Amino acid sequence: MPSITIDRSKPLRDESNTGHNRWHPDIPAALEVDEGTAVTLETRDAFDGQLHPTVTEAIFDTVDASVIHPLTGPVLVKGAQPGDLLEVEFLEILPQPNAFSCIVPGFGFLRDTFTEPFMVHWNIADGWATSPQIPGVRIPGAPFMGVSGVAPTHAQVDAWAQREAALAARGGAALPPDPSGSVPAAGVAAAHGLRTLPPRENGGNFDVKQLSAGSKLLLPVGVPGALFSTGDAHFAQGDGEVCVTAVEMGATCTLRFRLIKGEAQRHNIRWPRFTREDYYIDPQWAAPRKFIATMGMPVTDDGINQGEDLTLACRNALLNMIDLLQERGYTRNQAYVICSVAVDLKVSNVVDVPNYTVSAFLPEDLFTG
Repeated sequence: MPSITIDRSKPLRDESNTGHNRWHPDIPAALEVDEGTAVTLETRDAFDGQLHPTVTEAIFDTVDASVIHPLTGPVLVKGAQPGDLLEVEFLEILPQPNAFSCIVPGFGFLRDTFTEPFMVHWNIADGWATSPQIPGVRIPGAPFMGVSGVAPTHAQVDAWAQREAALAARGGAALPPDPSGSVPAAGVAAAHGLRTLPPRENGGNFDVKQLSAGSKLLLPVGVPGALFSTGDAHFAQGDGEVCVTAVEMGATCTLRFRLIKGEAQRHNIRWPRFTREDYYIDPQWAAPRKFIATMGMPVTDDGINQGEDLTLACRNALLNMIDLLQERGYTRNQAYVICSVAVDLKVSNVVDVPNYTVSAFLPEDLFTG
């Protein structure tokens, strides 16, 4: 079986022939395969090995965020042409035995509220993740790849960089191209390659937990060969990944490609799609038998109604769940991580103006005590 193997004891920069951490069409293929061939890709964790099992919060000030998302690839799919739709079927995603979650100051949905670092190390065995940092909780696994995408075109690189720069100029959060920590370390891809934090039309860091083994991801092809890459494997995640990390791990991913010729061009498909024919996780976790849920609506703490504001409703549902978990004896940091790895945020309604409603669902069977 064609494969890309790696040495996880080394950072990506020391094995740059196996992957990259920027999106750019000039990054050369690490592997070429025929359509229909199963391929195995070994991947590093999202922080490129910096948060190994002996690490504590004490090193957070020295963590290099510029190397986040070491991806394995690109894989050139022979015969892929612009305008095609690339179907990526995930056949198997095998976890490494150790994983982590963390609260990183300056990142996450509640970054204004959670400003202290917090480190959680998980042990993965028999389909569960457990941690001494969050006792009494076990997280069921359904491994998936957080980042999967194809190379953008040169025109897309330029257009997306411009639109994100415009967002930053309006006060929004966006990371411009930055050669610091880039793999490749030099050249046009380092200088102009797009950061991997946001997902885009080419795929990327969408963190969709339903893309576990058995799913099929559909990506519009922009460049000859498609140049597919993947990484940032997660053992488990709540819908939202609110603290900015899931149960983060290295993995071995086996997948297969199929080309749907001309489909993206024919139907003007610009954004990723995905499909599957069976449950993405055991149904008792996809639709838990026992759960408790909190609601959030777009009303501020001082009573101002911010009508139809889903972000505020989402924030309030999450804060209410964190309060609930504190009532059960968990610290605020523990509660935030539990929400990130196991709580599903769902839009309950977007019609009952002015108070759209978001609900946060917590499966009760996570608790072992």
